[in-house]
Amino acid sequence: MRFHTRKWVKPEDLNANETLFGGRLLSWIDEEAALYSIIQLENKKVVTKYMSEINFMSTAHQGDIIEIGIEVVKFGKSSLVLKCEARNKMNRETILTVDNIIMVNLDSKGKPLPHGKTKIEYVKDRLAEEEDD
Repeated sequence: MRFHTRKWVKPEDLNANETLFGGRLLSWIDEEAALYSIIQLENKKVVTKYMSEINFMSTAHQGDIIEIGIEVVKFGKSSLVLKCEARNKMNRETILTVDNIIMVNLDSKGKPLPHGKTKIEYVKDRLAEEEDD
């Protein structure tokens, strides 16, 4: 799994137990899944349809750095299925895993739009293709 994003746990990210609030982490994951999908599908109109069971395994504290990893599980007709792991960079402990996050590609009217993608594409490869044209 490639870890694309890092977040610094600040006082406003803590719950009453003075550990990382799970809702804050889920918000970061949802944003990262959207950004990843927008880049892969080359469309700004991508939404979260589904997030499977979330398995919290450990926590983080103020000052810790969280890494969020995203990996493609499957390309659907108009969707992209991802899995995610968030870990504490300071101690390498997994904080949570999400096995399935379904992101849907939309048209200008908000309806599912087939994307025609079948494999992961990297921006550097797209740039190389543009230079070859």
